[in-house]
Amino acid sequence: MAPDDTSNISRLLDHEDVPPVFEQNAAGRSPFLFTSDHYGRLIPRTLGDLGLPADELTRHIAWDIGIAGVAETLSRQLDARLVAQHYSRLVIDCNRPPTAASSIPRLSEATMILGNEALSREAAETRRREIFDPYHQWIREIIDERLREGKPTVLVALHSFTPVYAGVRRPWHIGTLYHRDMTLAPLLLKALRAEGDLVVGNNEPYAVSDETDYTIPVHGEARGLINTGIEIRQDLIADGAGQQQWAERLARILGEIEIALRAAGKI
Repeated sequence: MAPDDTSNISRLLDHEDVPPVFEQNAAGRSPFLFTSDHYGRLIPRTLGDLGLPADELTRHIAWDIGIAGVAETLSRQLDARLVAQHYSRLVIDCNRPPTAASSIPRLSEATMILGNEALSREAAETRRREIFDPYHQWIREIIDERLREGKPTVLVALHSFTPVYAGVRRPWHIGTLYHRDMTLAPLLLKALRAEGDLVVGNNEPYAVSDETDYTIPVHGEARGLINTGIEIRQDLIADGAGQQQWAERLARILGEIEIALRAAGKI
């Protein structure tokens, strides 16, 4: 096949499907660049319902409940750029290396994803090519542009987590996630704990690693950016009021951290 001949390549998204990437505030002046890998829960029309009942597609296995509202409000309040992904992580998880077994899950918590059973290599590659790649290429190009223009860039990956997992209740209200970069996470951890009314996780309920994560290792650490992940418990942001309150709290805290980073010459 010639390099520009796509006539024999199967398609996942058609003209009625929305593009995989959602972007808000592209001209934002803040040093913060927000990402939301599990922002949406759409399923491409060609995949139907992945063999799942409708109520499964609204659960946390399909997306990060509540994070879309937090991310959009936080982006507006800080005048920061937001890049998010419209499709469900059950189609392809945009925060997993494509080589990881959990990239296209056959089992999520206790739910079998029938539409992901016996998936061919070609079908898996199509999901990567049409959803995963455009999203991460968009982030990559934004960072390239900011670095060329000398704009300070602090990467913050926004997520939410379920209050109970595998029958175990999680006590944290919010967690900071990090791996190699120790610039932002300690500042955020200290500021959140100073609020006085929060149980704050230090690399809880998850920790970042090269094996289980993609956005922070590839776009943050490999590019030398100050970075962190934020996880908010889903019952706290399940409605608009909770999303607004958490966005306002994070905007205040991150605004104060920006001042401290500038004063220290970090950005």
